[in-house]
Amino acid sequence: MEYFVQQLVNGLTLGSIYGMIAIGYTMVYGIIGMINFAHGDIFMLGGFAALIVFLLLTSFIAGVPVVLALLLMIIVAMLAASLWNWTIERVAYRPLRGSFRLAPLITAIGMSIVLSNFVQVTQGPRNKPIPPLVSSVYDIFDIAVSLKQIIIIIITAILLSSFWYIVNKTPLGRAQRATEQDRKMAALLGVDVDRTISVTFIMGAALAAVAGTMYLMYYGVVVFTDGFVPGVKAFTAAVLGGIGSLPGAVLGGLMIGLIESLWSAYFTIDYKDVATFSILAIVLIFKPSGILGRPEVEKV
Repeated sequence: MEYFVQQLVNGLTLGSIYGMIAIGYTMVYGIIGMINFAHGDIFMLGGFAALIVFLLLTSFIAGVPVVLALLLMIIVAMLAASLWNWTIERVAYRPLRGSFRLAPLITAIGMSIVLSNFVQVTQGPRNKPIPPLVSSVYDIFDIAVSLKQIIIIIITAILLSSFWYIVNKTPLGRAQRATEQDRKMAALLGVDVDRTISVTFIMGAALAAVAGTMYLMYYGVVVFTDGFVPGVKAFTAAVLGGIGSLPGAVLGGLMIGLIESLWSAYFTIDYKDVATFSILAIVLIFKPSGILGRPEVEKV
């Protein structure tokens, strides 16, 4: 029983990271109906930005407190990733917004390749490790729970609550929901559609950057290919939970994290990805809109 609960804790931690990335996918899709396949690489860029901040801090300031270092890493990573995603939206996506649906998808894949190769050229192809930032481990009823796992789960809960409040209770959230329902009508009613879409890209990138920092803290290593697999799994989480739903994105992330963790614990690790996508297929067969998704209504 202790082993099972231990895997649940591990799965919730991994799923929290997937959930934070998945929110970015689901927000962009909800606003403009586009899958930003470069979002996984924004997550990777956030991890590298946090790594650079850590290296600079430890090089110039001896004995910097861990809390301050982690806070600076998160802030700088959020700023860097937000700037990248804002630039991508302005340069690569906005000019294609009115074109046929396949053009933005192809552009998003192209931007993913550009970002991945940019980091490979500038940072090198090898793994970039860092020493453990947080190493405390607590024994709770014979279950080993590390402080970094607690931090990741708490940050995910805080961010989900904050973003839910922003989307549902603020003028920005009303503008986002109006843009989601009908962009032309929202513009006629005074909503700055371009600004709303740009802010949505910035918000998604900031969350991905936090996830990248947490990923770096949890695993202690980052490499230029890290944007692909976590990005695909986070997109899967968004679809599983119901793309367009913020709680659905986090729920999907938690489910995928738990599936991976439990499968790896009790079966061969080689097939954990097969198990994840099999569950996705089964759910979509019986509920095509995802667990918490709403069926899409055609406008006439």
